Amino acid sequence: MDTKSLPGNILDPNCPSRVIFQRIGDKWASLVIQVLGDGPVRFSELRKMVSVVTPKVLTQTLRALERDGLITRTIHAQVPPRVDYELTPMGRSLLQPLGMLREWAESHVPSILEARDAYDDAQDEAVLGAPI
Repeated sequence: MDTKSLPGNILDPNCPSRVIFQRIGDKWASLVIQVLGDGPVRFSELRKMVSVVTPKVLTQTLRALERDGLITRTIHAQVPPRVDYELTPMGRSLLQPLGMLREWAESHVPSILEARDAYDDAQDEAVLGAPI
């Protein structure tokens, strides 16, 4: 039986979809995919747009996304060499779900920060009220 044609099950610890889910859920990967949604971008521009990512981590992220078939890397023969990164059709198919997740996250920031503060306050009160 061809296991490549079987549907994935993210809850199965042996299912490769877990690795893919982890890749897409990586904070740098999801940001890179969204930046590349506007078209091809050079490494230096990509780094500026993503912000605070180190060159090493960005390179690792780009290689992983390329290996998974989500982006392409094009080297232009010029001096100095220019490298562009671009989403593949499969990578582009992630833009809508990631956009929805981004919208959800951005619209729920106040509620989440409020919940964190309430939780932290309750933890602090529990520690202060505990017998010594």
